[in-house]
Amino acid sequence: MKGTIHILIVDDYAVVREGLHALVTTESDIVVVGEAADGETAVQQCLDLQPDVIIMDLAMPNNEGVDAIQIIKQKCPQINILVLTNFAEEERVLAAMKAGAQGYMLKDATPQDIVQAIRDVNKGKIVLHPSVSYVLLQALQTTGETEQEILKSLTSREMEVLQLVARGRTNQEIASRLRIDERTVRVHVSHVLQKLNLDNRTQAALYALRQGLVTLD
Repeated sequence: MKGTIHILIVDDYAVVREGLHALVTTESDIVVVGEAADGETAVQQCLDLQPDVIIMDLAMPNNEGVDAIQIIKQKCPQINILVLTNFAEEERVLAAMKAGAQGYMLKDATPQDIVQAIRDVNKGKIVLHPSVSYVLLQALQTTGETEQEILKSLTSREMEVLQLVARGRTNQEIASRLRIDERTVRVHVSHVLQKLNLDNRTQAALYALRQGLVTLD
């Protein structure tokens, strides 16, 4: 079906996997293509199944969640990852987002919020549970002079693109907003990542937050 989101569910608890499977089965635009109980299997499944979105817990055996996220983003950068976990500690949140996770939700979120998070992450948007947003904001309060100097290397257009990326806009949305084509947007994003020595859009969003270019509101 056109527009269908193919997802891989990764959690070491079978009851969680079954619950998520049952939840998304009620949605016509989301299809579960696989499940995994540990990070190592998740990496292999992402290579074999090429899902659009991976829903992943962090506390798992055989490649803990953050490690698995990093490996998956290296091997399959086009796959977006939504963390779904019980942990909202600053260290875990920052590690997961820096590793390349596109979203971070807690398991106390409503079913509707989880489904919407899947759809938003599939579009390339940054998605954060309200509690996680607060933790992340607290962690990004300080900024260094060196980073401020690096930021000055961006052109005004690259700065606009960085801000829109940080707000979760897709390349198509950025192109429409700035009235340029998507290929040009991709070039700008590539230049931003290169100049700031970042690996992905999530890291770019964190950078923009740390510099105060955007807020979590």
